[in-house]
Amino acid sequence: METNLFSNAANSAANTQQGGGAPAAASGMSANQEMFTKLLVAQIKNQDPLSPSDPAQFVQQLTQLSQTEALNNMAKLTSANASVLQSMQVLALGGQVGSDVMVNSETVKLDGAKVKGELTLEAASSKTTLVLTGSDGVEHPVQLGSMSPGVMPFSIDPGALGLPAGTYKMKVVTSSGEQPPLDIAGRLNSVRLGANGNVVLNVGNVGEVASTAITAFNGKSATTSATKI
Repeated sequence: METNLFSNAANSAANTQQGGGAPAAASGMSANQEMFTKLLVAQIKNQDPLSPSDPAQFVQQLTQLSQTEALNNMAKLTSANASVLQSMQVLALGGQVGSDVMVNSETVKLDGAKVKGELTLEAASSKTTLVLTGSDGVEHPVQLGSMSPGVMPFSIDPGALGLPAGTYKMKVVTSSGEQPPLDIAGRLNSVRLGANGNVVLNVGNVGEVASTAITAFNGKSATTSATKI
């Protein structure tokens, strides 16, 4: 009986909506609210007088609708807030364009100039090797020697190492077996929003990275020449 009653109510609401006599929706009422209200009114009109529906069911349905609308509004508000935060982040980072930064990266772009970097060790390493792998798959080991725990600087000199320009993968081999993270120094060249809404930074010596890859801002140097990318 309940199924037939709801089916009749739905048909009645649909006919009312298709006809020209449907009352105008209240200001601010969503399409879901309007349809639910029509279905509810039609359900009440078409219920069996000898076996009326439990009013508690109507209250429960109204409560569920209110909860659904509240969740939808919250989701829209969260999305709007996220867009505002992304725009603010782009503006804030845009003010840092031209700054020297450190970027956590597994690759480095070489073009003949020296590139500085840092690695962070948790344990001492008596023999530390930076391995650069080119697009041809050839590995180029760079001996960094003995290193103590903590942040340890290093540099890559493509000219001295005979490395052609290109992008190289990086990894560090230590005597302790530790694989420390690598940070590369570069200049922040530009900031933009990606297609998926994420903030994308273009950093010299690295290329495009997410904003979360930045590990340090070192300020703007006196040199005005742009870093090649």
